[in-house]
Order: sequence, then C-alpha cells, then structure tokens
Amino acid sequence: MKQVHVAVGVVLRDGQVFLTRRHQDAHQGGKWEFPGGKVENNETVAQALSRELNEEISIDVLACTPFMEINHDYGDKKVKLDIFLVEQFNGEPNSAEGNEQQWCNIKSLADLDFPAANGVIVEKLMAM
Repeated sequence: MKQVHVAVGVVLRDGQVFLTRRHQDAHQGGKWEFPGGKVENNETVAQALSRELNEEISIDVLACTPFMEINHDYGDKKVKLDIFLVEQFNGEPNSAEGNEQQWCNIKSLADLDFPAANGVIVEKLMAM
C-alpha cells in the first residue's frame, strides 16, 4: 500500500488558524485542512514545510515548532503527517492554488469537516 509523507503547517495568528478547503476531485475532497504537502526525497521535513507553505499559501516560514506526528490508514493509502506550529512568518496567507480559505477561531474547529487524519490535530489545538 502506498504511504505518503506529508509536512503540515498549523499557521496561527491571534487565536485563529489558517485553513484551506481541498479541491472536490482530490482525496478527501471538499474537506477543510491545514496547509502542507508531500516531503520530497531530497529534503528535510522542515524544508518541505517551508516550500509547501510558500507554494500553497504564499508565506515564508521564519520559525516553526514540532507539534505532533500522526500515522493514519485511509484504506486506500497510508499517510504520515509531521505537524508543525507556524507562528512566525512573512506575508499574508492566501491560497495560491485558488482553494477556498479562512481564518478560523481555534475554539470553532470542531464545527468544520476535516479529513479523518486531522481529527487528533483539531483535538490537541482545542485543548491548548
């Protein structure tokens, strides 16, 4: 079974987190997610996070803090998520890929539909 290694950024500002919605035709389409993307063979997880957040939401990560790691089996594929808190960045987050986006109050995260693998992230953020 295919395993995908993903670097995920929980971009935080003033008690809110930046989210994008997955394209309808993507795996877990239409659900909200924390931005990020696949780790390439020639890069560290932190390098992948910086590259992906620049490509996807047009920010430059100045500092990030490891938050948690998740291994999840969707049945059709397995994902390993390395999740980082991103509180220091340059630029204004904006979905460069045209996805729907929003700043969401951390306390309201449970009201949104996330991929199953993200449930633990939401729970941990809401407990902070």
